Amino acid sequence: MISIIIPTFNEEANIARCLSSLADQTVPRSTYEIIVVDGNSKDRTRELAEPLADSVFIQKSKKVGGARNDGAMESQGSIVATTDADCILPRNWVETIARDFDRRDIVQLYGTVYPLEGGIKNHLSLVGANTFSRLGYHTRTIYFTLGCNTAFDREAFIEAGMYRCIDAGDDLEIAQRMRKLGRVMLDPSLRVGFSMRRYQQFGTIKSVYEWLAIVASGGDSAKATYSKRTYK
Repeated sequence: MISIIIPTFNEEANIARCLSSLADQTVPRSTYEIIVVDGNSKDRTRELAEPLADSVFIQKSKKVGGARNDGAMESQGSIVATTDADCILPRNWVETIARDFDRRDIVQLYGTVYPLEGGIKNHLSLVGANTFSRLGYHTRTIYFTLGCNTAFDREAFIEAGMYRCIDAGDDLEIAQRMRKLGRVMLDPSLRVGFSMRRYQQFGTIKSVYEWLAIVASGGDSAKATYSKRTYK
């Protein structure tokens, strides 16, 4: 079984769309479970998620990484996959994850992203991110593993210590520990629809700068706010 972990916070506008894409997969629904770990939303996120998920509960650990860890500890699958509430998953997402783990000796798998919103600026931003991801993978330097599109061998994930509970960069940092336990693999065909709402509302340069500043400071920052933002 594959366990899919989705952290949420005030996502009533997006969670049903995300979960609906997971309900329409090419493999039987019995082969995967969906776990929504909510950051105590003040809207209808949990109400909308409950009919479509196998488990919905309020997180106990801090930040997005902590929510993913909480979900992993409650999971039943041998593979733990993570995505975000504002993403749309392709119909073969679960099937591709299962196939890659079955055919390859890997401890972590990740893929690429494309923008859900239109516009050349959004497209170019993610072309740059995907190019960086491929370069890092093929040069065996930085594994740009996005939390919206990654999967782990559950036992290895727990052995590595799971995600750090930090403000940003947790999904990038985890791969550096996972690679010590086995192979981390990029599958470019594993493509997820990624929302550009942060960059549209707060600006691409500002958002990237904030992310880089937090990562450079070790993942935590009292100055730059990156998580639990309110979107229009």
